Amino acid sequence: MPQGVRTKNDGRRGQPGDPSLLALFGASGDLAKRKLFAALVNLRRSNLLPNEFAVLGLATSEMTSEAFRERLGPELAGAALPGQDPALVPWLLERTYYQPGDFRSPELFQRLAEGLRDVDGRHGTRGNVIFYLATPPDFLGDMVDRLGAAGLTREEGGAFRRVIIEKPFGDSYESARALNARLPTVLDERQIYRIDHYLGKETVQ
Repeated sequence: MPQGVRTKNDGRRGQPGDPSLLALFGASGDLAKRKLFAALVNLRRSNLLPNEFAVLGLATSEMTSEAFRERLGPELAGAALPGQDPALVPWLLERTYYQPGDFRSPELFQRLAEGLRDVDGRHGTRGNVIFYLATPPDFLGDMVDRLGAAGLTREEGGAFRRVIIEKPFGDSYESARALNARLPTVLDERQIYRIDHYLGKETVQ
């Protein structure tokens, strides 16, 4: 079974996942601030995130990692569950980093490679990276291409690389089909996770 992938019978339910680094594109957006970071706190509360975990947020806004943490902290504190361990938010903040840049620029992806190595060295994530693309759909194909061109999707030394594509998957039936055909030119199917939470809306159902 590939590293980092669980089945219902692998005996690891309720245990922390593998060491990993979440590279979050669109980290300053509303989805990330209100939902994704809060979900990470809750995963840690449920003992599903290991200590060897970190986040490298990427967005176009110019700011430092320290400024990003200062902005994110109140959002997470406001999302805390009643009775939640107050140490959970600091735990996540101290392993969260930020890198600004233009998602269409190959230079960003070269700097990202350096950032991943630096964060991996700090937190022992063993080269395992999950690229979470929470961006508008017109960025997605180019971003996956640039991840591949920078060598960031290669799985070497037993490490895994995964790409999560978040809402919406294309902006039409035709664009979704085109994106779906484009992804396998860079990634193996087992590396790809597709999420479109609009499919869960009652109006669509």
